[in-house]
Amino acid sequence: MINSLSGLFNIEDLRKKIVFTLGMIVIFRMGAHISVAGIDLARLNALIGQGNLVGFLDLFTGGALIKFSIFAMGIVPYINSSIVMQLLSAVIPQLEELKKEGESGRKQISQYTRYLAIGFAVFQSTGMAFWLKDVMLPGYSFPFFLISTVVSLTAGTAFIMWIAELITERGVGNGASLIIFFGIVSRLPSYIGQTMTVLKGGGSVVGLLVLLAVFLVMIVAIVIVQEGQRRVQVQYAKRIVGRKVYGGQSTYIPIRLNQGGVIPIIFASSFLMFPATIGQFVPNAFFRSLMNLLSPSGSLYVFLYFGLIFFFSYFYTAISFNPKELADNIKKYGGFITGIRPGKPTADYLEYIVTRLTLVGATFLALIAIVPSIVESITRITTFQGLGGTALLIIVGVALDLVRQIQAHLVSRQYERLLV
Repeated sequence: MINSLSGLFNIEDLRKKIVFTLGMIVIFRMGAHISVAGIDLARLNALIGQGNLVGFLDLFTGGALIKFSIFAMGIVPYINSSIVMQLLSAVIPQLEELKKEGESGRKQISQYTRYLAIGFAVFQSTGMAFWLKDVMLPGYSFPFFLISTVVSLTAGTAFIMWIAELITERGVGNGASLIIFFGIVSRLPSYIGQTMTVLKGGGSVVGLLVLLAVFLVMIVAIVIVQEGQRRVQVQYAKRIVGRKVYGGQSTYIPIRLNQGGVIPIIFASSFLMFPATIGQFVPNAFFRSLMNLLSPSGSLYVFLYFGLIFFFSYFYTAISFNPKELADNIKKYGGFITGIRPGKPTADYLEYIVTRLTLVGATFLALIAIVPSIVESITRITTFQGLGGTALLIIVGVALDLVRQIQAHLVSRQYERLLV
């Protein structure tokens, strides 16, 4: 472990990637403290303290929403646009064809995703301006406040998207995931401070220990499930071409227990936040009641959250894992799964395995997402309310993915030295 850590800075290319990533994260965190003009922050904090939804939204922005900074919407519009584009890619043949065109098609879809994210940002920033018109500083005209808010927040979202793409291309890890990761981690000191205040005021130490124990068990379980996989053994027949013999080896297909990683839970959270956000901006009794039901403490939220995690787990698995294509490739190169005929029987067998594994993975994700809320209601320690199952899954999932990428860099570097 120590050798691996030292190796991070011994390899020049990897060192530059890490420094670049940290530099981009520092810029992101600095921007979270630049407030949009015209807002009375004291009145804004009082307004935000009235509901759990805004606090839940603030979790994904790393405190930028409470400060109403230029990064107040964070990467959420981009996540929403990614969800929509993936849904459209499954039903629109033209987008599906673009996905099959390789790098050029991927770039085109990414461009469409950016345009849609800007549209979402304009829409959401307009709604936020109308929502916050009562907490403007005295003397500010609303038209000027509306224009400045939309321009500032939309530009902030575009800048975050640019940072995320730079991290993905030139840094280490997935840029969007790392921005969410550091946004959540940046909230930890405030959670700890609030917890210490509660304990000094007579809070239950036993309840806190129970809650921390549950969090620890959840972290261990997340690591086990995220790393768990079913290995389907594939045997390749021997082929004689001229004087050379090809094939004859045995390998396996690693099918992960949780194919989507943290993506299903991020998608489910964003999907639920969107209608609740609209309800918060519309001065209507129906939408207000909808907002209360869809807030993290609402009665309907848990059931919808559970169901959406299942839906997005199966949906993401369906678009990322194609049993028919995999079965055709195995048959094309002379391979077969022991006891299964090549072709359609192999595709059906792989689909059967993936469906069962996805059921287990989706159930685990859904339970992890709602268990912390239940434990917090029992222990009455609510200072870690933002650090629920969603945050833990994102933190652990992104950390594991980051470690895997770094290890891949170290391994490839070792092979390069052998080839020199």
